[in-house]
Amino acid sequence: MSIAHMVSRYNRERKWRIFKQLIQPNPQMNVLDVGFSDKEYSNIDNFIEKNYPYPHNLTALGIDTPVEFPKRYPNVNVVQYDGIKFPFNKKEFYCCWSNAVIEHVGDYEQQVAFLMEVVRVSNTAFITTPNRYFPIEVHTRSVLIHYFPKVIFDKFLRFIGKGWATGNYMNLLSLTGIRRLLKDANITKYKIIKNKLLFFTLDFAIIIYHE
Repeated sequence: MSIAHMVSRYNRERKWRIFKQLIQPNPQMNVLDVGFSDKEYSNIDNFIEKNYPYPHNLTALGIDTPVEFPKRYPNVNVVQYDGIKFPFNKKEFYCCWSNAVIEHVGDYEQQVAFLMEVVRVSNTAFITTPNRYFPIEVHTRSVLIHYFPKVIFDKFLRFIGKGWATGNYMNLLSLTGIRRLLKDANITKYKIIKNKLLFFTLDFAIIIYHE
């Protein structure tokens, strides 16, 4: 097991503990997971599906065509969507869980729209995203170069053969950027938790409360 995988597992388990402590799931609580993966590349993918104790009350939403996912998690309701509008009614879910997805939904305006959809269909939300200013960019394992403007970072990624991570595939967020997004999405009741690794903030957990 690589160090990166060990760190990722440790951090996902930490976020899961925070979720349980603050959201306190129970058998009556229906939860929406935004951003399931049909193909799993490690044993920590689809983390909530592996750990949620009430799978019948869990709905997984994503852009992937669900082929392998329903076989792994037959008790979880799975829905494919267009990546823009959630196909659910207003406040249909008690809580929305979304782990490391918002940095992948597109540009700033699309990130705002994503947050607005989250709060439209749920009463509370638990959203996580990597910290742009953690020294190692967690998707590409590049060091410090992601501190530069995105156009420079994208050129570097193409140069090293990681062009898949350029463009709207990844728009990293800082604490300031998150607060700006929340403001522009008209979200005022929230809490941001900084998850640390050594002396640095590795990622953020954003808990959005009912307005």
